Amino acid sequence: MRLALLLLLAASTAAQAGDDAISPDRPDFTNGPDVMAAGRFQLETSGAWQRDGSSRLRSTPTLLRLGLGHDLELRLDSDGALHQRNPDASGRGDLGLGFKWQLQDGDEGKPGLGVLVDVKTPTGSGVFKGHGLRPSLSFLAQWELPAGFSLGTMAGVLTDRNDADQRYTAAVLSASLGIPLGEKLHGFAEIAGQQLASARNGGNVVTAGTGVAWQMTNDVQLDTAVFRGLNHNTPDWAWTVGLSLRF
Repeated sequence: MRLALLLLLAASTAAQAGDDAISPDRPDFTNGPDVMAAGRFQLETSGAWQRDGSSRLRSTPTLLRLGLGHDLELRLDSDGALHQRNPDASGRGDLGLGFKWQLQDGDEGKPGLGVLVDVKTPTGSGVFKGHGLRPSLSFLAQWELPAGFSLGTMAGVLTDRNDADQRYTAAVLSASLGIPLGEKLHGFAEIAGQQLASARNGGNVVTAGTGVAWQMTNDVQLDTAVFRGLNHNTPDWAWTVGLSLRF
């Protein structure tokens, strides 16, 4: 908590060039096409809680983004520290390494476009460690709509391993509607197919979510969101509270 407050104070008081507002990829599932400017660094971290029947899961998802120039950013992400109840387990999540490439800036006449490539690595611990490298590829688009609304979409493919340790390919498809709630406050409503796969490969994982984000300064955002699982393969409920800081 003290570290988070120190980071918040540092980001709030630091002099930054330009008037562009912070644009995190959280709290919804759908990633936007915007990338970090060259030399800029962004931390997006959170606490997350998940409930599925009598089972509970607590995690600390964190994403680090570094602008590399030429509309390209480097990304490191992890679910962080995890603690599960019923069955009981604790450990850390796998590390993901990725790149996002912004293909086109968006405006009122054309959508912003981007590509996201990510690879999950088997670097976690205990039951949270995955099997082998699991790459994914997603195409990102965002439209600016009248009255301050926006629409973001993400479509892609991922590879993973099932309970029999056999590799499979699944689809990803989501859409998120950005909703203006004030000068510094905005919300979203989302439907997300986080995994679209056959039953033997874990089946479809589909959520509906909503939340709000408050832009405290051009470089600091607080957010919260709640998600409801829409089928039996998906956890019943998930909730997150997050902080994003740009340096």
